[in-house]
Amino acid sequence: MSDVKTTQAPAESEATTKKVSRKKQRRSVPAGQMHVQATFNNTIITFTDKKGAVLCASSAGACGFRGSKKGTAYASQVAAEKAAELAKTLHNMKSVEVFVKGVGLGRDSAVRAVSGFDIQIESISDVTSVPHGGTRAKKQRRV
Repeated sequence: MSDVKTTQAPAESEATTKKVSRKKQRRSVPAGQMHVQATFNNTIITFTDKKGAVLCASSAGACGFRGSKKGTAYASQVAAEKAAELAKTLHNMKSVEVFVKGVGLGRDSAVRAVSGFDIQIESISDVTSVPHGGTRAKKQRRV
C-alpha cells in the first residue's frame, strides 16, 4: 500500500514554447582603453571601455601564428589590426588611451598598427611591473 503519485505531462502549449534569445546589444563606446601585453612568446591586445570592461580582444595566437612566430612584431601588428577593426566596427571607437605591458617585440608595432585605423591615440603609458628587491639570493657556498 505505497503512496504512488501520478503526474500528468505538461500541456502541449507549455512544452512547445521556445526560449526567446535576445540579440546582444552593441554599445557605442567612442573613447576607451587599449591594453597591450607583449611577452616573448605572445602578444595580447584588449580594447576596454573607460572602466576596464572588455569590449574585444585578439592575440597573435588567435590570428593563426604558432610557435616562436607568435612573439614577433608582425604577429603583434596583425593582432592589433584585427582587434582595432572589431573595436571600430562593433563599438564605434574613435580614441583610446594605450597601456603597454611587457618586454616583447610587439610593443611598438601594435600601437603603430592601431594609429593607422583612424583611431586617435590620446596617451601611451608603460605599466610594466618592476621587481623591487628581487628574489632571495642563493646561500653562500662553503668550500
